[in-house]
Amino acid sequence: MISRSLVAVATVALLATTACSRTGEIDSSGGITAVRTVCPAVAVPAATGDITLFDPSGARTSDAIDVNAIITNVRSTCNDAADPIATTVTFDVLARRTRTDSAREVVLPYFTVVTQGGSVIVAKRVNRVAIRFAAGQSRAQTSATATSYVVRSAATLPADVRAQITRQRKPGQEDAALDPLADPTVRSAVARATFETLVGFQLTAEQLQYNATR
Repeated sequence: MISRSLVAVATVALLATTACSRTGEIDSSGGITAVRTVCPAVAVPAATGDITLFDPSGARTSDAIDVNAIITNVRSTCNDAADPIATTVTFDVLARRTRTDSAREVVLPYFTVVTQGGSVIVAKRVNRVAIRFAAGQSRAQTSATATSYVVRSAATLPADVRAQITRQRKPGQEDAALDPLADPTVRSAVARATFETLVGFQLTAEQLQYNATR
């Protein structure tokens, strides 16, 4: 599991301007209500959701494939009632091997990364998951987990930015049709409060290149 020092937060964005409004509804001012959770978004970065092992290791042809594994069925559980807010990510690893003559265990590394603003890595941890094949078995499956923690102070937008985003704008006002996020100050504040929890296989440079170019 990822350590408690990790910070993983999602933003608080546009809030309801009337008590009876629900997400996606048009409120009394003519705006659309949108409520975003404080739980971090969870995803698998491109080209890191599968891993291929070769035998011999330097080969890259299909007849040299030894083991192939993929990450699938990614799901998350977020406890947003606490501080820090804990998000547990669970995923399945499906693996297939070429030679099935004997029982075998394959250990694969995977990472958990927390990013801020979609690009800045806040924290990273590498764990390992073991896939066990029985003799004569070509396919195997297991599950793995990772946990990140949300610090509410990092998720909270400054009061002036929050007020600017949620302020009611009446038709005819000069800024009525302007997106608050068009303001660089607001956009920057929202980015700083936007975090993601990402999981994927910890690939070598060669493995990453193989996934990206095959």
